[in-house]
Amino acid sequence: MQFQHLDNKQKGEFFLDDAQGKRIAEISYIWRSEEIIVADHTWVDDSLRGQGAARKLLDVLVEFAREKQLKIVPTCSYVDTMFKRDQSLVDVAA
Repeated sequence: MQFQHLDNKQKGEFFLDDAQGKRIAEISYIWRSEEIIVADHTWVDDSLRGQGAARKLLDVLVEFAREKQLKIVPTCSYVDTMFKRDQSLVDVAA
């Protein structure tokens, strides 16, 4: 899966569109400060269920945070759950 990224320094998202340009997966965030982003939404179309798309989106967001030396506040229930389950994400948790 090759995700696209949009960011206007107020909010951003990583997403996947299908061949027709229809959005089929996304994870979005809001900039709280220069060092903190808030992961506020994750969505995956039913056509991708069971393929690990939500985790791949989270991994891309975490990679982005690590590269930019950011911390993530998880307000999205999926991200919050994954932060509690997976200790490998503790370095980016705010």
